[in-house]
Amino acid sequence: MNAIASTRDFITRNMRQSGILVAFVAIVALFAALNPMFLSPTNLTNIVLQYTYILILAIGMLMVIVAGQIDLSVGSVVALTGAVSAVVVIKNGMPWWAGVLAALVVGLLVGAWQGFWVAYVGIPGFIVTLAGMLLFRGLTYVVLDNVSLSPFGGTYYDIANGFLNGLLGGYGVDTFTLVIFAIAVVGFGVSQWRSRQGRIAYQQSVESMPLFVLKLVVLAAVVMWFAYQLASSRGLPVVLIILAVLTIVYALVTQKSVFGRHVYAIGGNQHAAELSGVKVKKINFWVFVNMGLLASVAGIVYSSRVNSAQPGAGNMFELDAIAACFIGGASTSGGVGRVGGALIGGLIMAVMSNGMQLMGVPTSIQPIVKGLVLLLAVAFDIYNRRRAAALR
Repeated sequence: MNAIASTRDFITRNMRQSGILVAFVAIVALFAALNPMFLSPTNLTNIVLQYTYILILAIGMLMVIVAGQIDLSVGSVVALTGAVSAVVVIKNGMPWWAGVLAALVVGLLVGAWQGFWVAYVGIPGFIVTLAGMLLFRGLTYVVLDNVSLSPFGGTYYDIANGFLNGLLGGYGVDTFTLVIFAIAVVGFGVSQWRSRQGRIAYQQSVESMPLFVLKLVVLAAVVMWFAYQLASSRGLPVVLIILAVLTIVYALVTQKSVFGRHVYAIGGNQHAAELSGVKVKKINFWVFVNMGLLASVAGIVYSSRVNSAQPGAGNMFELDAIAACFIGGASTSGGVGRVGGALIGGLIMAVMSNGMQLMGVPTSIQPIVKGLVLLLAVAFDIYNRRRAAALR
């Protein structure tokens, strides 16, 4: 009975995240039942390759939303940075790393430009980034001279299309991929154990030990199954390593750093944060610089994936990134959200897109479904906040 009570309490206290996980599992199960190819190694690999750039954008967008802002320009920044890379690598014949470096510099400059207007001039982020969406899209056309550039080829192409396979051998199943995922599972388990012990030391409530162990076992089983599917296909995608590094870094930044705590403080109550000594203008500035940087990373990944730079690239990417954050638990009022939740929200969007494509759902219907999911996610967020306020 104690375990049952603990489980109920644990789910109640974490209803927002629990609901997201249940929804994600249900959507995966639905598409797997409707199409046996959905969980095949080839299709799972394709999901990783096709939607990683949205997850990268979602990480940056989460910090913007937590700070109580919004960024509507990231799709145009993806196009612009990809265009700059193409001009450097394809048109001027420079090394792949020069294109990557040029894109990152442009992303930082874009973030600094928008951060200046938001933080130091005081124009709302919605207006600044709406202007940026138009400005950077126009610059993309100028940089590309209204034509597409392709192909990148070589190492640049491998950023989003390359695999690490056969480094440790294996007969049809890449051992290296399994080892990397096993290390990740062990590391996560150790992190969760230390976090649990820390909460106990501070006399905070934690889930029961059976529930804690069950959670880790189930997660480990799912992750290793996913690793086996990748290992059975083409191995470990390079782009998945990039995403994993970004996830770890930004999870630490948001949860363990002073900067991260200040971002949450500003989003929760900006006036109180100012009175507490938080440098609101500086933090907001760097939040947008960070978004510009991650948008440039997404631009590199996307242009590498499609092996070209196009004036219309990145169209509607900002809405996918915003939807991923809200579906993943970010609050519309700021101050609430986690990197893991944003990634789950992005995966829900990716799974729905891929599943509907496999089922042959018309392109005109797919955005309708995505819009309804976003609307329900925000409605659920509002319901939870009202219920929490009523219980106070």
